[in-house]
Amino acid sequence: MSTFIFNELNFDNHEQVVFVAEEKSGLRGIIAVHNTNLGPAMGGCRMWDYASEAVAVNDVLRLSRGMTYKNAVAGLPIGGGKSVIIGNPKSAKTPALFEAMGEALERLGGRYITAEDVGTSPADMAHIAARTKYVAGLGASGDPSPFTALGCFVGAQAAVKHYLGRDSLEGLTVAVQGLGNVGYDYARRLHAAGAKLIVTDIDQAALERAHAEFGAEIVETDAIYDVQADIYAPCALGATLNPATLSRLKAKIVAGAANNQLATAEVGELLRRKEVLYVPDFVINAGGIIKVCYEYYDKPEADVEAHVREIGVTLSEIFKRADAEGLPTSVVADKLAEARFKPHFKH
Repeated sequence: MSTFIFNELNFDNHEQVVFVAEEKSGLRGIIAVHNTNLGPAMGGCRMWDYASEAVAVNDVLRLSRGMTYKNAVAGLPIGGGKSVIIGNPKSAKTPALFEAMGEALERLGGRYITAEDVGTSPADMAHIAARTKYVAGLGASGDPSPFTALGCFVGAQAAVKHYLGRDSLEGLTVAVQGLGNVGYDYARRLHAAGAKLIVTDIDQAALERAHAEFGAEIVETDAIYDVQADIYAPCALGATLNPATLSRLKAKIVAGAANNQLATAEVGELLRRKEVLYVPDFVINAGGIIKVCYEYYDKPEADVEAHVREIGVTLSEIFKRADAEGLPTSVVADKLAEARFKPHFKH
C-alpha cells in the first residue's frame, strides 16, 4: 500500500478499520465500520480476488460508507459497515475460512453485523454463524436479492412517474447491465410490467435465458451505453457512470441496482446538466438490507415488503427537492442521509 489509510481516497472518518488474518485457513480480510450513530454497523461480506491489498482497502472503505447512507435513508436502526475477504470466491472458499471470519467478527463484540454480498452466499454465512451471532441472511429465506429487485422496480416506477409523467412502464425500453440475482429478478419485473429489455452480461447462459424468457435483445458488454433506451439500469459493477459513458448514454433515467454508480461525486451534476434523472443508488437498492435488518432483529417478515415499497415514496421526495433546489439528486440524497446519521450539537 502506497499511502497510510488515513490518506486513502475513500477514508471518510471511519470509526474502525480492522485487518484480520488466520494462518490455518488462509484468511485475509478487512472489516470497515464507518458509522454507528444510529446503531451497530451492518453490511455484507464480499469475497473478491482483488488485484492488490490497496484495491481491497479502497473497496471496503467505499462500500462501508455507502452502507451508512443507505441504512440511514432507509430509516433502519443500524449504522454502516462492510467486510471483504481477499480471494477467489469460485476456488478459495472453505468452511474454515468463513469460521475464521466469524471469530474475527465475534472479537468486535457486535459493533459490526455481516450478511451475504458479492461472492458469498447464505451457506457461507452459516459457517460464519458457527463462530458468532453477529450475522444475518441465513437459511432458505436468507437471500435478500428479491427485495433489492423489488426496491429497484418501485424506484423505476417513481422515476418514470416523476420524469416522464407516466403511471406505467408499458412500452418503455430498459437497458439492463448485469443479470445476476438482482439484475435478473429486476428484469423479470420490468418484463412483467410491459417493458422491452436490452441486456448485457459476461454470463452467456444468463443472456440466453433472458432472451428466451423475456424476449430480451442481447448486446455486447460495452455496447449497452450506446443503445436507444428510456432507462439505463446498471446492475453489475460500480462507477459505470463517468464522463466517457455519459457522452454515449441516450437514456433519460438511470435506475439500477449497482452500488457506487457514480465514478466521482461530480458525475451527479453532469447528469443533471445532461437532463438525465439519476435515481441515487443507495436509495433504490436498499431493499436487501431492509430484509436483512428485519430478519436480524426478528421483526415480522410480512412488514418487509411494505417497508421496501416506501423506497418509491422517498425517491419521489428526493426528485421534487432536487428540482426545487436545482441540485443533483445524488446531493439531495446525501443530505437526507446525513441529516439522519450525523449528530446534531446544540450550541
